[in-house]
Amino acid sequence: MYLWLVALHLISIVCWFAALFYLPRLFVYHAMSDDRISIDRFVLMERKLYYSIANPAMFGTIGFGIWLFLLAPSFYLQEVWFVVKIGLVLLLIGYHHICLSYMKKLADDNKRKTDKFFRVFNEIPVVFLIMIIILAIVKPF
Repeated sequence: MYLWLVALHLISIVCWFAALFYLPRLFVYHAMSDDRISIDRFVLMERKLYYSIANPAMFGTIGFGIWLFLLAPSFYLQEVWFVVKIGLVLLLIGYHHICLSYMKKLADDNKRKTDKFFRVFNEIPVVFLIMIIILAIVKPF
């Protein structure tokens, strides 16, 4: 049972990060668009990606993670790496919701952020991924 939960948790994580890598990349192209057809296409793609992939994957990641935690809560709570990892996951959830905010602003033709901004914004989940994997696998402290 434990290995199934780990597998489902990891599958959810991979899907969530795939969405978090691709959604801001769509923002880059959306911010560069100036014709109605392209803009409408990006609005649709962003909405489908967010609601059909990113949200379910985030909920799966959190749900399976909580389930794994509940198998040995006293063990996990005494591990510093785990507490730091949970902090990073909470920040990642915040990033996820910031993506929703940008998605809505772009859908309303509010292009206050440039494609260059979104190119940098797009790199943030990479940092989270690296830190979370190191914490979960290496357990440096």
